[in-house]
Amino acid sequence: MGRGYIVEALVEQYLVNLQTVHASCISGILIGQCSSQRDYVVLAAQTPQKDCGAVRGCSLGDLDADWVTEHGRQVSRMLPGGLSVLGVFLITSPDLSKEAQNTLRKLVYAMEKLISMGRLWNLTEEDVSERVGLHICSKTKKAVCRTFDVRDPKSSARPADWKYQSGVSDSWPVLKCSVDLDLYFPLSETSSENLENSVKIGLQKWAKQMESSVCLINGKHSDSDAELLTGLRKNAKGHHPNFRVQIISALGEQRSSAAAEACGGSLTLAGVLQCRAYLHSHKLKARQAAEAIKRDIMNTLSSRTEMFFEDLLINEGDGGKGIVPCPEIFLNGYL
Repeated sequence: MGRGYIVEALVEQYLVNLQTVHASCISGILIGQCSSQRDYVVLAAQTPQKDCGAVRGCSLGDLDADWVTEHGRQVSRMLPGGLSVLGVFLITSPDLSKEAQNTLRKLVYAMEKLISMGRLWNLTEEDVSERVGLHICSKTKKAVCRTFDVRDPKSSARPADWKYQSGVSDSWPVLKCSVDLDLYFPLSETSSENLENSVKIGLQKWAKQMESSVCLINGKHSDSDAELLTGLRKNAKGHHPNFRVQIISALGEQRSSAAAEACGGSLTLAGVLQCRAYLHSHKLKARQAAEAIKRDIMNTLSSRTEMFFEDLLINEGDGGKGIVPCPEIFLNGYL
């Protein structure tokens, strides 16, 4: 039996309201959270039109895969911890059902590849590697849900169970954390390409320290398998239990020798990251909470630095003179 998807009832109404015209199709992404037993879908978002004046929807043959996957990447940057892009949906006419399944497969793999490029962490054996492709018939409204293992490009589509339910995330616990940053990156050159590569290497080293850091939840260090909700009173619908997380970073590696390199410049990232993560409340364990908030911290910094370098390249492409000294750059955690 395939995976099960518990889907927020508001998502059903959203998908029903998306109407295709003539032979057009509508694409979009599904947002939620994975777990070992089932996945939770809490939001759906239609792919925006490239041309603001265009008729809503497009023919399946004209669907721009790069545009769809880029939309997924942009949305993934804005999601709080615990939430991610779980897959893609397509709404088409009945005669395009078979072609739609092939298109969904391509989109699922392409989107996962693009989103994972900016990650500072790797999927573990415990992480769910299946992503969902949902096809909805515009005439009958029938939904066909299949999953694809993104770790195996040759994997076959597997049928999955798709069920709607009200208030899926109403009582999910929320983790909040503030992290002070003071990162220094020496640069051998000051071109934008060298700057980006140097920062990526520095962020990867920082991410390893973040993964090995210790999490205090509400001021306490709990065993990895300890359940955080044990002993707490059952919350009313719509109330999210809050947990305050503190990150205790490990000391840097002790070196027995030092190396000197020519340095043409430097970059400092300093400030405070305000992060949060939402997790489904079914037997929430301390290690799951720690992993979620750490990944959100890493994702937040990685996404904001990516956006910074994209702006640099755009400015250079417009005839700019390259890197211009700037006293302060403010990065917002969630757009």
